Amino acid sequence: MLSRLVLTDFRNHDALALTPGAGFVVLTGANGAGKTNVLEAVSLLAPGRGLRRAALSQVARGDGPGGFGVAATLADGVELATGTLASAPERRIVRVNGAAANAAALAERVAVLWLTPAMDRLFTDTAGERRRFLDRLTLALEPAHARHTARYDAAMRDRNRLLADPAPDADWLAALEAQMAQHGGALDAARHRTVAALDAALAAQPAGALPRARLALEGWRGDAGALADALRAGRARDAAAGRTLAGPHRVDLAVTHVDKARPAATASTGEQKALLLGLVLAHAELVAGRVGRAPLLLLDEVAAHLDPARRAALFRRLEPLGQTWMTGTEPALFSAIGTATTIAL
Repeated sequence: MLSRLVLTDFRNHDALALTPGAGFVVLTGANGAGKTNVLEAVSLLAPGRGLRRAALSQVARGDGPGGFGVAATLADGVELATGTLASAPERRIVRVNGAAANAAALAERVAVLWLTPAMDRLFTDTAGERRRFLDRLTLALEPAHARHTARYDAAMRDRNRLLADPAPDADWLAALEAQMAQHGGALDAARHRTVAALDAALAAQPAGALPRARLALEGWRGDAGALADALRAGRARDAAAGRTLAGPHRVDLAVTHVDKARPAATASTGEQKALLLGLVLAHAELVAGRVGRAPLLLLDEVAAHLDPARRAALFRRLEPLGQTWMTGTEPALFSAIGTATTIAL
């Protein structure tokens, strides 16, 4: 959990310091007050581009000096900070206890998960969006996943560029494919472990206010050796296509509505929201049990889209999970919560 959060020139906040409590943290205020901006700042305490996936240069306050800062103190006293300088608006700086670090190091200190209204379309969106969602779930359980994903993606980009050359260097190509095989095999295995563990956790839950989901991975599957063989054999095909056609970047997360025995993509909008919420809650419980610390949950306008029964069920499930950040324009939506840090923006 966070015991202190400080934002500097972040979105609409020139300087904001918060001291949240251990349980629910409720951010209230009118539309445009900057509630979601605070959640976005917290989401940048994890590897990646945060809950909006915005370019770093877009995050700095528009009428500020350039650059931004997000600093947080964890309950155990560890200090995390990230941001940019005005002189290098797209270069992310990360510090852990004042020492320079890479973004992957953040995952070793804290796990952050979020739900936003933009994610309501997850089950009908592209496979790429579902992979990004799955990678966040995996990262919370296996912090090394960030390093494997970043290195696989970098090697694949280099390989694609090299294949565009009429006479690519064979040794360089083989070296890139070896990197892709090593890191791709590791990230694929981590994804499968996460899906298997989460699917088992979901299956063990009794029927309740939130519908149950079943998970599976579809598409490419293989270890490092199989990927190396596929890449080597597919050079001509990939060169013609202008992209790599085999590997874990071709995987999709398949979600089924258990109680109705149909794909989540065909469920109603309300059912899809409830399925996604139930999935995230089950994962948070899984992380708390396996890692020994609950993830930070960021729920943007989630309560407003639930009926009273499901809202009450949500708060009951969240209570033992540690620190949960929620936003809403109507404070009355959170009246069922016993104790919360309420912050009006």
